[in-house]
Amino acid sequence: MFAPGWAGARPNRRKSDVHARNAQNRVSGDLPEHHAAGRAPDPARQPRSGGGVAPQHRDPVGAEAGPSRAALFEIATEVCNKVGGIYQVIRSKIPAMQERWGDRYTLVGPYTEQAAMEFEADVPTGWYARIIERLAGEGVNARYGRWLVRGSPRTILLELDWSPDRLADLKYMLWQHHGVECPGMHEHVDRAVLFGRATYQLIRAAAELAGGEGSTPDTPERVIAHFHEWLAGLAIPDLRRDGVDAATVFTTHATLLGRYLASNHELDYDKLHYSNGEHQSQRYNVPTEFRIEKACAHAAHSFTTVSPITGEECQHLLGRTPDAVLPNGLDVERFSVGPDFHAMHGECKKEIHRFTMAHFFPSYQFDLDRTLYFFTSGRYEPVNKGFDLALEAMARLNAQIRDFGLDVNVIFFIVTNRPTEGPLPGSLESRGVLNELQSVCERIVQDAGAKLFPVAAAGSGMPGELAEIWSGLLDDYWKMRYRKTQQAFKRDSLPAVVTHKVIGEDTDPVLNHIRQLGLHNRPDDPVKVVYHPEFIRPESPLWGIEYEQFVRGCHLGVFPSAYEPWGYTPLECMALGVPAITSDLAGFGAYVRERFPDHDRWGVNVLRRRGRGFHDSAAELARWLLAYCRLERHGRIDLRNAVERRAAGFGWSRLAPAYHRAHDAALERLGAEIASRG
Repeated sequence: MFAPGWAGARPNRRKSDVHARNAQNRVSGDLPEHHAAGRAPDPARQPRSGGGVAPQHRDPVGAEAGPSRAALFEIATEVCNKVGGIYQVIRSKIPAMQERWGDRYTLVGPYTEQAAMEFEADVPTGWYARIIERLAGEGVNARYGRWLVRGSPRTILLELDWSPDRLADLKYMLWQHHGVECPGMHEHVDRAVLFGRATYQLIRAAAELAGGEGSTPDTPERVIAHFHEWLAGLAIPDLRRDGVDAATVFTTHATLLGRYLASNHELDYDKLHYSNGEHQSQRYNVPTEFRIEKACAHAAHSFTTVSPITGEECQHLLGRTPDAVLPNGLDVERFSVGPDFHAMHGECKKEIHRFTMAHFFPSYQFDLDRTLYFFTSGRYEPVNKGFDLALEAMARLNAQIRDFGLDVNVIFFIVTNRPTEGPLPGSLESRGVLNELQSVCERIVQDAGAKLFPVAAAGSGMPGELAEIWSGLLDDYWKMRYRKTQQAFKRDSLPAVVTHKVIGEDTDPVLNHIRQLGLHNRPDDPVKVVYHPEFIRPESPLWGIEYEQFVRGCHLGVFPSAYEPWGYTPLECMALGVPAITSDLAGFGAYVRERFPDHDRWGVNVLRRRGRGFHDSAAELARWLLAYCRLERHGRIDLRNAVERRAAGFGWSRLAPAYHRAHDAALERLGAEIASRG
């Protein structure tokens, strides 16, 4: 697997693999040559940036510069708003987009209190000032400024008008113009309708003010609008219907119906061509969302998705084959610490040791130097994310480690986000007592050390005498405090398999599966489970570290997804020098398997789940995990080195060109559309 002999031979390719290759041929990230418009513009013709520009923002020059006199707007509900994976896509891609577009790149999102935390207002000038002024005249309050992330890109946050009459009028227009009927009250649909109209007004204003009368050097001649997901894309059908001269790109990161089908074990890619999207949307009571997504896909000049496997969903469920695949990269430089990454792994592992001592050591103890930390994480979608398969494999691994007599412990963390009432009282108490015990130990060493120094200077305290002398240096108060704190740390119960009080725990599928598998964290269980239903963050009283530090301290990421259009978690592991397991039902896994035949030798294993039974996949995953447990320390270090070296290949510098081609193709199609009118 991760090294020669780690997991044996790669599985043979079957019929499902042929389908995957055919889909890859149909849905290619490489557009035809004639779509690559606007290459190598003359640097002298590059427009100067407009108002509110910080000194470090410059328009790019050279072959990678965007089409001359064009501006790019990228629109998503997760701009300045961390909700899911799209936030990471948008944020990490900013430097790569600025390298091509300079300050002609603008991000657009809805204004919320959460978004305001990452946003710094600025005063627009030039073309941007005219756009904001036009929007104000139409009743749209647009906040202009900078996103407080690397690159500080131009950002416009749009306030939404939630008045009932306004919403009712927009819903009627959606039905009248596009045949999409909306329910009376539906928060997600209502937000999509309101944000869609506001972005329509923004892009229309930008397009009408581009290259027209009163243009200034910062005014572009063309506008490209790139929308992410149906929640942000509802402006596209109206822009095309009204003939607005803006090139549109729509990216679906996951089809709505794909998620529903996968969650209910009904997504079979090899039979997807039999599925009827309209019928399935009625079954799952999401016809409005489905029709919005379909309308966006069909109206866009350039329709894209993030992986070939999601492209199959688009083709059969939405009725349009994507024009391009835009793989999600990562800002690898942000994670890179150079040769220090091994030292950082050690430091971060100490923090996980600290959690482990607080959670397990009150009940029983084990050797931390012989303990491996595995983890999985993601949205609370236990089936889609493969939590169920990972737990099944851990139960098998628990028995196999005992059978093989391996001297190793594995702690498997499941990190997700679930409604809870907060950490369990026992978890908080143990962490508090552990902190107190550390404080007592540090005070004892400090006081005794101060007394030992003059004794040592006098020539006393040779090795044979040291224990007796040291004991005499301890005050009775600190001896008693030490013993009482140790006693308070002990408990008679087994360590809990969950860290928080989960709301609805009796019906929680993860907890029920853990109990069903008998993973009770007994002393003789080499595999122990920690279900952490809250994302790890510095303010957590159980951790006090960033999620990134947690990942750095782990040994292996386990993500055997049943449905994952892309999958950032294994890619993040790579960037942090942590080996990972993904699946061929994840976009990232399919991408790695297709392009890197030797992936299992450098730290990323792709579990075959497509066209395969649950228990067969679980058995293979358990074999891989056992092989990793049998690696010696030097083998794990070699693997970390290999995966860290490969991470650069998944940076935006390598993957952004697919976005550039999609933008160029949309511009070319807009140009053809304009020409056909005349």
